Amino acid sequence: MTKTFDVGAAPHLANQRSVTRVMGLVLLALVPGVFATVVFFGPGVIFQIVLAAAFALGFEAMMLKLRRRPLRPFLTDLSAPLTAVLFALCLPSLAPWWLAAIGMFAAIVIGKHLYGGLGYNLFNPAMVGYVVVLICFPRELTHWLPPAGLESQLGTPGFLDSAAAIITGHLPAPWNWDALAQATPLDTVRELSNRGETMAEIRGNPLFGDFGGRGWEWIANFYALGGLFLFWKKIIPWQTPVATLGSVVLVTVPFWLYDGDINPFPLQHVFSGALVLAAFFIVTDPVSGCTTPRGRLIFGAGVGLLTLSIRRWGAYPDGVAFAVLLMNCAAPWIDLHTRPRIYGEMPPP
Repeated sequence: MTKTFDVGAAPHLANQRSVTRVMGLVLLALVPGVFATVVFFGPGVIFQIVLAAAFALGFEAMMLKLRRRPLRPFLTDLSAPLTAVLFALCLPSLAPWWLAAIGMFAAIVIGKHLYGGLGYNLFNPAMVGYVVVLICFPRELTHWLPPAGLESQLGTPGFLDSAAAIITGHLPAPWNWDALAQATPLDTVRELSNRGETMAEIRGNPLFGDFGGRGWEWIANFYALGGLFLFWKKIIPWQTPVATLGSVVLVTVPFWLYDGDINPFPLQHVFSGALVLAAFFIVTDPVSGCTTPRGRLIFGAGVGLLTLSIRRWGAYPDGVAFAVLLMNCAAPWIDLHTRPRIYGEMPPP
């Protein structure tokens, strides 16, 4: 007698990479960068992350309820907290609390759910939220604290003082914004170069370290460490980070060799601003980015070139977020024209 067994439809191998697992590993990879940010810019960033995560989960639950979707599977997949963390890491550590509310509304409601939810969004939600607050409230996003080692005699506000500043919008005594806030390295380069100072003179400013901004370069290194962890876990592809950072270096090297007095050292572009964070944690988003191998190279190179263009000719010192959103628009077209030939398919004549 022949025995038969019920066989399910293909594929027969269980998928070991759930959304929750992937998002959790990405959050784990961000821990070194968060730690470095706290070391150099104070504990306010922890409060920003908590605020953004709370607003993100609240807006996620609201939209799931409105769309009549089950709450638990989507609230526990860690996609909303990851969006919140990426958004919060782009803010000054003492930014007012309502920036997190507005940014998460733009990210979760507009950038994610109005497109159909997770897996259907055209744009990276974290960058949607950041660009909205950057365009609407540029003044609040200029209140960056000086990095560790350059603090005023009063030092850097502690956790409670940072929380009070975020909630009230005012620094508690004896601090004040005029004495405490400082320009970012990219702001400083743009301002001083417009005054006619050479790069050697600009880099004499104590705000700069070995390659990029003081503190910023260490934070970028820790983000890169987290990115290597994701490489090891095979969570992100190599093409997009390599193309993003490689295009920036390759384009800027000839200009630096031609005239290093007015053109920054290539690694200064890499280790100042949010380029390394974007290269490993934002450009690699499989939903809003490209999925084909060649497409990932084009997408990453496009982000790098657009970032340089915006930094050079745009109104904003760091153009990473705008570059990512512009390339998000082009990602479907790039994937369409870089699809690998299907096995057995005849090549076009």
